[in-house]
Formats: sequence, structure tokens, C-alpha cells
Amino acid sequence: MRVIIAGGHGKIALILERLLSQRGDSVAGFIRNPDHAADLQAAGAEALVVDLENASVDEVAAHLQGADAVVFAAGAGPGSGAARKETVDRDAAILLADAAEAANVRRYLMISSTGADANAADVRDPVFTAYLRAKGAADDYVRARAALDSTIVRPGHLTNDPGTGRVEIADRTLRGNIPREDVAAVLIAVLDTPGTAGQTFEVIAGDIPIAEAVTTSSRE
Repeated sequence: MRVIIAGGHGKIALILERLLSQRGDSVAGFIRNPDHAADLQAAGAEALVVDLENASVDEVAAHLQGADAVVFAAGAGPGSGAARKETVDRDAAILLADAAEAANVRRYLMISSTGADANAADVRDPVFTAYLRAKGAADDYVRARAALDSTIVRPGHLTNDPGTGRVEIADRTLRGNIPREDVAAVLIAVLDTPGTAGQTFEVIAGDIPIAEAVTTSSRE
């Protein structure tokens, strides 16, 4: 399987790249900063320098040729303002969807967020409100693309704790944490479970083995 990850230097992305490479998949990651290439190579991934805030659909589509799946793992990150939530968390995800369709790559995995909603109510932090709205708008756009077999994965609060291999998956979960290692493992299980196409679900730490949780979700 050939998997290309947008936001290839993110913490979840690097874990995912390592896991995919270790099992023999071909994996590449989009990075904006060439200095990050060595980190991707250490994880077993090919580094592709692509700035999703400035690239064209055709440019991104050229990099996606021959891929079996794309994963949107990019994010403006902490400390960024509302404007970059829109240009990265929303617009870059939309660009990747358009490029995937142009390159005939049907499988699209989105790392979103619990609470993502294009019409999210105002919260105390206006930047966080912008983030939830940007993520929600991107999710809506990707889901609406009939040419894509998309799965929207909405993890809870991310931690750097070791993965447990056990999660809770539901349309809506209570607030909760989840290790980044487990999110990466969920993404791999989703890639291996075609029945998850067309699904949107939230995921937090729980008691159900990841493969079982994803398989059960795909049947509901």
C-alpha cells in the first residue's frame, strides 16, 4: 500500500509513518520545512516538500499519483491565530481532497477533532472556536465528495502517553484523552477496514482493542 500523509512532521504522522513502514507499506509525508526531512527518513518515510498553504491542486495531485490512500494530519498548531486555522485546518484539507480526486486516489482519512462543527458556538477562546469551525467545514467538504471514500476520525485530547491499544469509538463520546500512539494505530486499522469508508466517529481511550473497535464501528 502506498500512503501519503499531509502534515508529515506532526507527532501522529511520524508515528503513523513508522508503523506503516515497519509493516512494509510505502509511505511519504508532505513537509513544508526541508529541515524536517531527516525525521521522516528516520521513520521510514519519503519526504516531499509541499506547502499546502500555497500549492495548487495540480501540484499536489502530481505528488499523489500512484497512492492508494491519503491522510490529512496537518494542523496550524498551538500558538497560531484564527486565520491559519482557516488556511491550514480547513483550506489545506480541502485542497488535499481536490488533489486526491484529480489523482484518482479514492481513500481519504481525516484527522479531525471532537467538537468539530462548521457552526460551532462561540467559546471563551475565539481561536479555538475558529479551529472547531475550520475542522467542521473541512469535514463537511470531504464527506460531500462522492469520488472519495473518506473516514473522519475525531480524537479527544491528545497526549504523549504510551499507547494502550484500547479505545472507545462512537458517533459521540464523552470528553476524554487518547495517546497519539493509539490514534495512529486507529488510522492503520481504518486503512485496513474498507467498511469504515463514509464514517465519521470520535475516539478516546477505552477498553476495547483497537482492531475490534474499528471493525465493530464499520458494521454499525
